[in-house]
Amino acid sequence: MEREKAIAFFDSGIGGLTVLFEALQTLPKENYLYFADSKNAPYGIKSKEEVHNLVKKAVDFILGKDIKALIIACNTATSVTIEDLRKSYSIPIIGMEPAVKPAVEKSEQNHKRVIVTATPLTLKEEKLKNLIERVDNEHIVDLLPLPELVPMAEEGKFNTIRAKEYLKREFAKFELSDYGTVVLGCTHFIFFKKIFQEILPSHIDVIDGNKGTITNLKRILTEKNLLNDSGSSNIEYFISMEKIPDSEASKRMEGLFKILKH
Repeated sequence: MEREKAIAFFDSGIGGLTVLFEALQTLPKENYLYFADSKNAPYGIKSKEEVHNLVKKAVDFILGKDIKALIIACNTATSVTIEDLRKSYSIPIIGMEPAVKPAVEKSEQNHKRVIVTATPLTLKEEKLKNLIERVDNEHIVDLLPLPELVPMAEEGKFNTIRAKEYLKREFAKFELSDYGTVVLGCTHFIFFKKIFQEILPSHIDVIDGNKGTITNLKRILTEKNLLNDSGSSNIEYFISMEKIPDSEASKRMEGLFKILKH
């Protein structure tokens, strides 16, 4: 039956699990499929063509499963491919959007600037440039690429001296007293949120777009009468086309979700 279909999440690696974690809080009765293209990560330093081809191959695979909606839980993949994907497939496809708009609205009130962190490719893409142009009337947004965080996340190097020193070095380029908000524009970065909060002055808010993505997902499923209120939060886990045994997947996700809870 239609209501038994899963909601699929796609990411270049483990970053999209931060979005799935948010979905599990909001939609606990749904069934899920998670696809991590870890064998080809990271995406953020690849060319647009490479990312486009990798995403197309992965999405074709995912849509061969019994799913009712697809979340591109990767800011880089969203920025490069989302428009083409929506033209090519009829299933609801939801992408990520860095939380630039709420950051700008907040910072206009407190007269502070905004730093948007993301992968180099996300920061170069027209999608983000258009978003900033649309909402940043006062020109208060600055960009900070953090390419080293994604490999660290994929290696499980979260709360480490290496990560802390890297972020300290990158943020030393800014006069932080001028800033009020830092946007995490890559889902992998959310695993390092505690370090961001630790090294940044206490007046700076650290925000991301995950909640907005899942709110949008729930709205779309409701409109299409696709919400499931009798499922069991079953999660199938794939790594680059390979199905991971449920016991191994549960152990992997349990450890990563634990980081997000604290």
